[in-house]
Amino acid sequence: MVTPPDTIAAIATPPGRGGVGIIRISGPLALSIGQRITDRTLQPRYAHYGPFFQLAADQTQQPDQRVVLDQGIALFFPAPHSFTGEDVVELQGHGGPVVLDLLLRQVLAAGARLARPGEFTERAYLNDKIDLAQAEAIADLIDSASEQAARSAMRSLAGAFSAAVETLAQQMLQLRLFVEAAIDFPEEEIDFLSDSRISNGVAELIEAVTALQANARQGALLRDGITVVIAGRPNAGKSSLLNALAGEERAIVTAIAGTTRDVLREQILIDGMPLHIIDTAGLRDSPDEVEQEGIRRAWQEIARADHILLVVDASETDEPVALETLWPADAPVPLPTRNVTLVLNKCDLTGAEPASQPGQPHRITLSARSGAGIDLLRDHLKESVGYGGAGEGTFSARRRHLDALQRARQALEHGALQLTMHGAGELLAEDLRQAHRALGEITGQVTADDLLGHIFSSFCIGK
Repeated sequence: MVTPPDTIAAIATPPGRGGVGIIRISGPLALSIGQRITDRTLQPRYAHYGPFFQLAADQTQQPDQRVVLDQGIALFFPAPHSFTGEDVVELQGHGGPVVLDLLLRQVLAAGARLARPGEFTERAYLNDKIDLAQAEAIADLIDSASEQAARSAMRSLAGAFSAAVETLAQQMLQLRLFVEAAIDFPEEEIDFLSDSRISNGVAELIEAVTALQANARQGALLRDGITVVIAGRPNAGKSSLLNALAGEERAIVTAIAGTTRDVLREQILIDGMPLHIIDTAGLRDSPDEVEQEGIRRAWQEIARADHILLVVDASETDEPVALETLWPADAPVPLPTRNVTLVLNKCDLTGAEPASQPGQPHRITLSARSGAGIDLLRDHLKESVGYGGAGEGTFSARRRHLDALQRARQALEHGALQLTMHGAGELLAEDLRQAHRALGEITGQVTADDLLGHIFSSFCIGK
C-alpha cells in the first residue's frame, strides 16, 4: 500500500447552504486531528455525536472555555478498510458555508493540507482499492446527465467494465505465453501456420475486443453525447428546429433575416444520450459587423461539430436540393463528406410528407414549426452514431478507453496478418504485447503519471 507522508482534507459536499456538510480527512494524522477537533476517542466505524471545537491557542485553556464551532457526527474508518485505504475521518456537521470553512481551517491548522481535485479517489487508486476505470466511473456517476448514464456509471464502478477488460487480458496473456514458449523452445517444432490454437486464439480475441468496443461506444455516447450544429442560410428555420428539438422556446424566432447573431447552445436527451445542440447565425454575405462576427463563430462551430444539420427552406424551390449548391465555394470549412444531414424544412408549406431518406447526404423532410418529422430526425441522429440505447449491460466508458480498445484491436489484426502472410511468431508476439499493454492502460495497470494528473484534475475537490 502506498502511504503518502501527508494528510489531506477538504469539504466533500457541494458549495452553498444545505442541511448537512461533510469534511473528509485522509492520511496518517486523520485520527489525531479528528480526536483533537471532537475532544474524544474515536472508535472505528462508530458514529460519535457531539461538539466540534476550535483548537485551543492556549494549551492551558479550561474545558469550559473552549469555543464550539458546530456539532454533529464524527466517523473514523481505519486503514485499510476505508475508501482511500488510509485512515479516514469524516466530520458531518451543518451545511452552512461559513461554519464549514471555520471547521476546515481548524483541520488544516491541526496538520492537514487542502486536497487537490480528485486526490481522495487518486489515493484509493494508488492503494489498490479501485482500478483506474472504476475511479473514472466515480466522476461519471457524479456528472451523470440522465438515469441511464448514472446506471451505466454505477455498473462501471461496480467493476463490470474492468472485469470484461481483465477477462480479455487473461485470454491474451495465455496466448502470449503459448506463442513465446514456441519461440523460446523451437525443439518442440510448433508450426505457427498449422497450429490452430494460435490462429483461432487471435481470431477469438479480435472478436471479443470488437464486441467490447461496441458496448464501450454506447457507454461513451451516454457520457459524452454528440455535438450537433444547426447551420444554413437565414430564415431557413434553424432556430425553430432548435426549439422543436428542445421542446421549448429557447431561441428567438422572427421573419427578419439574421435574427440569430450569436451561438446559442442547448442540451437535450435522446433516450438518455446527451445531445449538445448549437444554433448558429445564418450563412450569407452581410455588411453588418455584428452579423459578420456571428457568421465567423458559426463556421468555427461547424468545424468542431460531430454532426451538422444543414437546414434548407424547402418552400423556396421545387427543384431537388444538392448539398454542393448550399456550401459556399470560399467557405473556411471544406464541404463535409460525412456526418452531415440535409434537413428540408417547412414541409407544412410545401405539402410534402415527413420522410427520412438515406443517402449521401441523408435527407430529412420535416416541419420545425409544427413538429412533424422531428421524431424521424431524433431517430436518425441516434442511428448516425450507432446509439442503440442504454441496455442492462451498458457501462460507462470514455474516449481514452475507446482509443485503447481500438489500438488493441489494430495490434491483433496486424498480428493475424503477420501470422497468415509470413508465419512470423516473433512479430505476432510483439503485436500481442502491444495489445495487452493497450488493455492495461484502461484499468491503470499500465499508465503514465501525466495521464493520472489529467484524469484526477477533472474531479471535484473533496472527491
